[in-house]
Amino acid sequence: MAFEIKNLDKLCIHTITTKPLGFEQACEKYAALGAKGISIWRDSVAGLDPGTVRSCLQKNDLSPVSYVRGGFFPSLDPKLRAEAIEDNVLMLQEAAEMEIPMLVLVCGAEPAQALQTSRNQIKQGIESILPRARDLQVKLAIEPLHPMYADTRSAITSLKQANDLAEYFQDDCLGVAVDVYHLWFDEDLEQQIRRCGKNKKLFAFHLCDWKVPTMDMLNDRGLMGEGCIPLKQIRGWLEEAGFQGFHEVEIFSHSYWKEDQDVFLDKVVHAYLEHS
Repeated sequence: MAFEIKNLDKLCIHTITTKPLGFEQACEKYAALGAKGISIWRDSVAGLDPGTVRSCLQKNDLSPVSYVRGGFFPSLDPKLRAEAIEDNVLMLQEAAEMEIPMLVLVCGAEPAQALQTSRNQIKQGIESILPRARDLQVKLAIEPLHPMYADTRSAITSLKQANDLAEYFQDDCLGVAVDVYHLWFDEDLEQQIRRCGKNKKLFAFHLCDWKVPTMDMLNDRGLMGEGCIPLKQIRGWLEEAGFQGFHEVEIFSHSYWKEDQDVFLDKVVHAYLEHS
């Protein structure tokens, strides 16, 4: 059974959750709520000097949790595969300069080739960037996605596949991000979370909910408690497996992006405390 959440010490908010806000404004608002962590999407800090980002985090007493998102390794074109690797190395450098400890990998897929071919290219891509990740001391978290995204977003569509890939490299720098939106339905989820914990591969935990009905498979995620995901049960499994990290709220939602973001953030806090 999950521990009761009594404060916001483990609350982390992804900047994509409040997409209309600029980075510095988001930092100020997250801190004012009492959140202690922030996961930073690359576009939210585009054009900002790394020192400006670090200063903003320090001023607002926010711990950077992850940098989102690397990956997208597969392609029919060898040149594009090489460019993807170069861009991931650049993201690792950016993360290190901003003192963000982890890069999340949305691994990618190519619909014109077999899934196994894409998975092999993902493995090759990770192998190519791992040495740089170790040098910079930035962890890599493989995020398996819902199978509905297997066409273009990720050929890694289960926690088992992510575990297999992470364990293949036997590297402390490489682990897994567990996002409830992508994994809640998996009958093997509890066992695979245990496997993750046993092998010290539980790097990240992402929260939102699955609305019923979902009107947009990408941009209609729900606040915790307004859908059908057994959030507390899944969190309990992670805690039993040894996870002690941040709870990262990651909500893509056209409807919530249209709202007053102060009102929305108040809803995030209530939903986190009551339903996560």
